[in-house]
Formats: sequence, structure tokens, C-alpha cells
Amino acid sequence: MNRTEVYRFIDAGKTSYPVGLLCRLLGVGHSAFYDWLRQGRRRAVERERHDQQRVEITQQAWSEHRGVYGARRLTAELHERGHRWNRKAVARLMRLAGIEGAHRRRRGKPRRRAASTATAPDLVQRQFTATAPNRLWVADISYLRTWEGFLYLAVVVDAYSRRVVGWAMADHLRTELIFDAVGMAIQHRRPARDQVIHHSDRGTQTGLKWSSQHCLV
Repeated sequence: MNRTEVYRFIDAGKTSYPVGLLCRLLGVGHSAFYDWLRQGRRRAVERERHDQQRVEITQQAWSEHRGVYGARRLTAELHERGHRWNRKAVARLMRLAGIEGAHRRRRGKPRRRAASTATAPDLVQRQFTATAPNRLWVADISYLRTWEGFLYLAVVVDAYSRRVVGWAMADHLRTELIFDAVGMAIQHRRPARDQVIHHSDRGTQTGLKWSSQHCLV
């Protein structure tokens, strides 16, 4: 065994035998073993910090493409940004971030879109102004980096006052994140029936196929 293998053997056996005894039997210095152990821990911390940085970069690129990119397309996107990571590394980073690409549906006969999933008509036409409160609410989703991972923030803003009227946070991008934010806005503002238009760019990450624009009732 080379010196590194000896240290690994001692590290594995230290729970059953005294470190001093193992060092004497294998002919290595006690202090040298602990130096190797500290260096390994420093390298592990550095790898973890490096992974956190790469996870953040991967998460940002994935979010900018509406959360639909899988490992293959995300690898190509990261290459264009100057990050020469292979597909296996990107897949690992995606697992660490808890994200995955949108899965294509199996091909078959085209089906008519159900009313519940039909895209809503564009009631705003990119005119994000309002003449009074509770006429137009604009929603969006962002993400925040924390010590325990990423959190997603859904926000609803009144276009008249530019004030946040509803919000919600979660560690996922499921539909209920949007519902919680809109529900808070409705509970706090209590708009009149069919008065307020809720606008959010149509996206796939929440499953809200109808999330273009619609009147809240």
C-alpha cells in the first residue's frame, strides 16, 4: 500500500482500534496521519463550496429557460456560457439542486385541449398600467439561495401602486405555490367580482397552462 492507502486504512479502522496503535503497526507518524486527515477535510469543504457555486449557476440557467431544459440541453447552454461541464456532471448538479427538465409527452393522436388547460386570452397586451387599485395584478416567480438550498418566491404586485399584495415561498415550483400567492392577494384586497385581471407570463414550470391572463372572480 502507498502512503495514501495506509492513511485511508487507518481512517477506516479508527472506530475499532486506537489511532496510535494503527500508526505504529503500519509504520507511519501519528501527526502525519492527522495532517492528512485535516487536508482531506479542507478539500471536502472546498469541493462542497465549489459545488454550491456550480449548482447556483446551473439553477439560474435552468430557471431562465422556464425550467424545461433537461441535462442534455442544459449542458449545451452551460457550454455557451463558458462552463465546460460534461453531461454527467450537469445531471449531478441538477440532482443536488432538486430540478429536472420537462418530460415530453408520448406521441399519439392529437387531442382537443380541455377548457381547464386552454390558454387564456391576452387581456393586457403588454400594457402594464392601471387607472385604479385592484384592476391589474402582475405575478412572477424568482428563486433565493439559502444555506439549506433554493427557495422559490411567487409574488403578486398591484400594477397601480407597484405594491406587493400577495406572496408565497416554497422549496418547489408546483401549482400550489402560485395559488398561495394569489390567495393571499385576494384575502387581503378582496377585489370585486370580475374586477381584477391577473397577469403572469405563460410558463410550464408550474403547470398553469392557463396562466397567461384571466379575470379573478
